[in-house]
Amino acid sequence: MGRPGRSERPEQPERPEPAGQPDPAGRSAPSRRHALTGMGAVLATGALTTATATTAGCAAPSGATAGKTRLRYWHLFGGGDGVTMTGMVDAFATAHPDIGLEATQLAWGSPYYTKLGMAGAGGRAPEVAVLHLTRLAGFAPGRLLDPFDLDLLAGHGITPDRFPPDIWRRGQVDGEQYAIPLDTHPMVLYYNLDICAKAGLLGADGQLGPLRGTAEFLAALRTARRHTGVPALTTETIGPDAATPWRLFATFYSQTGGEVLSEDGKRLALDDTKALKVLDFMARLAEEGLMVRRTDYPGSIGVFNDGRTAFHLNGEWEVTTFKTSGLPFSMTRVPALFGRATVQADCHSFVLPHQQGRSGASNEAAHAFTAWMLKHSADWAEGGHVPAYLPTLADPDYLRLTPQSAYRSVINDVVLDRPAWFAGSASLLWIELGAVFSGVLTGSRTPRDALREAKARLRQLLDTPDPLGGTGGSA
Repeated sequence: MGRPGRSERPEQPERPEPAGQPDPAGRSAPSRRHALTGMGAVLATGALTTATATTAGCAAPSGATAGKTRLRYWHLFGGGDGVTMTGMVDAFATAHPDIGLEATQLAWGSPYYTKLGMAGAGGRAPEVAVLHLTRLAGFAPGRLLDPFDLDLLAGHGITPDRFPPDIWRRGQVDGEQYAIPLDTHPMVLYYNLDICAKAGLLGADGQLGPLRGTAEFLAALRTARRHTGVPALTTETIGPDAATPWRLFATFYSQTGGEVLSEDGKRLALDDTKALKVLDFMARLAEEGLMVRRTDYPGSIGVFNDGRTAFHLNGEWEVTTFKTSGLPFSMTRVPALFGRATVQADCHSFVLPHQQGRSGASNEAAHAFTAWMLKHSADWAEGGHVPAYLPTLADPDYLRLTPQSAYRSVINDVVLDRPAWFAGSASLLWIELGAVFSGVLTGSRTPRDALREAKARLRQLLDTPDPLGGTGGSA
């Protein structure tokens, strides 16, 4: 059942779900959404994918590390991200012949965090690993993670003043620095240059003109639709564990100045008036036929990649998909539709999984590796992520990246989930609220019903004890 009085409009047919997204090397790589499902066998058997010199060029065979300082590195990057990370790891290994680097890629999402947590608890942890910054609060710093030695980092030129203050502080717990941010990966607006040019939406510089407020954004969508005859916007609205509906709500709701949770992540803080304003707007996109109503994650990418829609809302990591296909497109920040120019985001960060008596050459190598990766994050930015290491934002190599450097100012306006054990990338919060807000975008839920259900699910999460031993908040 849709909202009362809704007029039905022709929609794009739902696309069949492909096996995965192409990466720059021409391989088929699973989408981030797929990585959250069907991984039970991985956890049950303890199997993992290890990059080796013969399979991914990302780790030395065991015999090649003899006589060197051992450095084990775990990450969750696949697809285009994985290709870029492989190149960076290989470059580090070449520049540091005295370090025997063993890099391991595990399945993205819950499987990765389960494996990493088990390793930290069982004394089998690697020297360094990647963690989404929003997952830090639920990862038991001090028990599953060790703090960084800031003096060691400073010796490599990495100091707190070289990062956005808010992002740096999110890596701290009880005065210790447990996470060093590598990037921020926000939601962005992709746009088709050909369609937008025909619709008169580009400025003299050939880029999308500013869209301020919901009225201007809706007007741009209507103008583009007149030139294509189909809905102007595509984004993920359905599918198993669809997180984009939550990320859309989180972006627009943050622009109202509203908070979902209290600052400490322990209490419900949703403002009903602000939330309904955003949910009404999300529902209107589908009601007016301005957005493809029912499409999963791969389908939303495919529709935009086929050149059928003017706009696509997603994380910036799909830039390699569209560049590889030759699509005429560019990217910009999500417009400030509700006042502030904020946007939902997360950050990849480096962490030190807990090791009994962490010290010595391997620990020093972990700090050297972290510093080197930060200083070479212009290479990492090719995949769309905005470097968190501020000197990179002025690096000529980064500024030459187009359209990746076009939205770099967003580094000052990203909004991360509050520090709750159930929040962050691939979290219960994203999955639970993504399912609720999916109904608003497809028309199966009214905004008021969605708000009521979202609050109920948030209260349930707040009342659930932290599985790692913390205490749940209360609404």
